[in-house]
Amino acid sequence: MRAAYGIVILCAVLGIAAAGCNSGDKAASAPAASGPAVATAPAGAPSAQAVAEAEKIFSTRCFTCHGADGKGDGPGSVGLTPRPRDFADAQWQASVSDEYIEKIIKYGGSAVGKSPMMPPNPDLVAKPEIVAALRAHVRSFAGK
Repeated sequence: MRAAYGIVILCAVLGIAAAGCNSGDKAASAPAASGPAVATAPAGAPSAQAVAEAEKIFSTRCFTCHGADGKGDGPGSVGLTPRPRDFADAQWQASVSDEYIEKIIKYGGSAVGKSPMMPPNPDLVAKPEIVAALRAHVRSFAGK
């Protein structure tokens, strides 16, 4: 039983790290959010506590596929098709809204027609400040 649980956890961590993969897959959507059109961020910056929690989540869930620098080259990205999103891609950054990034974080790649290898994070749906801090972290890779 413990071994099966460990495998499920490992698969979830690897999948979560595949955020924003470049798949053209179409799948069922989650609640509506704006698409790639650029929009403004929610009012107010996340608290220091939210930022710290977001950084911990990125380093434990997202790093595996996206890597420390967000370039989609983490250790879990080897062999993934499509490749995990490169958050440093300035063109991609300019083409997506904050709401779009947050939707992927909460509901996974399938929610926006991307790879289902990026699973949802249902534990973050009720934590908008953490999601906003994760989105800001993704945005921080722009052009690097």
